[in-house]
Amino acid sequence: MDNLVERQVALVTGGTKGIGKAIADNLSKAGMQVVVTARTAPKENTNGQYFISADLATPEGAERVAKEILGKYGRIDIIINNAGANLSPGGGFSALSDEHWNNDWQLNFMSAVRINKALLPTMIEQKSGVIINISTGAAKQPLWEMTMSYSSAKAALNVYSKALANEVGSKGIRVNVVSPGVVKTPLMLEFVENIAKSSSITPDEAFKALIDKVGVPMGRMAEPEEIANLVAFLVSSEAKYITGTNYSVDGGALPII
Repeated sequence: MDNLVERQVALVTGGTKGIGKAIADNLSKAGMQVVVTARTAPKENTNGQYFISADLATPEGAERVAKEILGKYGRIDIIINNAGANLSPGGGFSALSDEHWNNDWQLNFMSAVRINKALLPTMIEQKSGVIINISTGAAKQPLWEMTMSYSSAKAALNVYSKALANEVGSKGIRVNVVSPGVVKTPLMLEFVENIAKSSSITPDEAFKALIDKVGVPMGRMAEPEEIANLVAFLVSSEAKYITGTNYSVDGGALPII
């Protein structure tokens, strides 16, 4: 973090909870001007981050965020596309309606596409910028009974990120992907509790079943800060020759090299 330039402007979508909050707080502590987005404002803002209320699953939400950032700061240096969630029910293909598929793709894929499209022209003009798209290990190791539409949307995000990195690399802009595994966030804990209720087991038993299903050699969830630390490195000057890469942070879960 010592090599991050103070007063850079960083956007963290979905930045009020879980992984997004950990990333935003990390960048704030480094001295950056951090903008966070979510549909609802956080209960407290202890790091002086600028909040924009927006639904990034809509074109209007992305346009409003970009317009407000450029109007206030006149520049954008870092984009962390973290907004995302597994919105659909489990149960495989037969449980998923067109609406489920559309909702997952709008939030987990199109939100990043729209934000990048709106802000990239400014980065290109500056001849510098870093984009980190937060994906998921489930994009490479999908669980059909839990994450089919979500995993598909994030897999598309991975391919898009590689293509974008190739397109804008010569313009001074780096694009990378961070793919967390099972992370201890409010959404994940709610997910575990729902598994417990539907299966008539305890939350501890549901957690163990999930870890066993995913196959996490380290035997625990990641802390949000462990994801944020990698993101902090990737946006720093220490990583200035790294682009077009997808980093797994999953406790060894992905069963391939």
